[in-house]
Amino acid sequence: MRTIAIVGVGLIGASFALAQRRATSGVQILGVDLNAVALTQAIERGAIDRVGTMTDAAACDVVLLAIPVRQMHAALAALAPQLGPSTLVMDVGSTKQDVLLAATTALGAKANQFVACHPIAGREQHGPLAADADLFIGKNVIVCAGDDASLNVPQGFIDRAVSMWQRVGAKVLHMTPAAHDAVFAAVSHLPHLLAFALVDELASRPDAKTLFTHAASGFRDFTRIASSSPEMWRDITLSNRDALLAELDRYQATLGVLREAVASADAVALDALMQRAQNARNQWLRGEFDQFRDESA
Repeated sequence: MRTIAIVGVGLIGASFALAQRRATSGVQILGVDLNAVALTQAIERGAIDRVGTMTDAAACDVVLLAIPVRQMHAALAALAPQLGPSTLVMDVGSTKQDVLLAATTALGAKANQFVACHPIAGREQHGPLAADADLFIGKNVIVCAGDDASLNVPQGFIDRAVSMWQRVGAKVLHMTPAAHDAVFAAVSHLPHLLAFALVDELASRPDAKTLFTHAASGFRDFTRIASSSPEMWRDITLSNRDALLAELDRYQATLGVLREAVASADAVALDALMQRAQNARNQWLRGEFDQFRDESA
């Protein structure tokens, strides 16, 4: 591996570049982005060596697509005509079924050079100035490739992708695309929507100034992810719509139970729900996953 192209030099793309530069001596990193300011910042940050085009990217050894998921098809289509036969293409999108469909349709016969990835390492900050070479250390990276992804990706490409993530300190896990999208609709996409919705609802009230003046650490913790990129999360929401609608329905049903308990002053029901939630979160923090039921296994 001598050259890497980063398409989208935001937090994840620039962090990947910094981490690869530290782990691989002599690597040259090309940046492609529609945002000229971001490219300048990425160079100043030391994440990329130079700015290029999608044609330039297609000639690199590895291409990382770190862009909103609904832009994947256009980016892949731009790569396809000049894509070399040994070039590995990876993404870092938070949805997988739609991205794999984009790869199939945009890359055609070259789709077997595409390995779908999702690093679970985001932050609410975004842009190259927030980049961190340590971002992926100890973090999970989901890889959806092989037969389950229906692209017939040769094992050599999968191994290269896995090696690159391990090189920057990540732990690689494998999932099917459908399982990935269902899981992250529940534990990532839904919480982001809830944080955005709460902040927006409070900000729309006539007494918003008073509310935000008195908001403290609990509100800050719950709403931290509402500072995330709206463009990115809009695209994730629409791309994983079916799974997310199912999660919204489940959450709404639980809110209905909670509202009824509050309305009827049912202290027993409130205590039971809160105790279950507290116990579950504490078990999760301790890594006691065997305590949780998993009927999908």
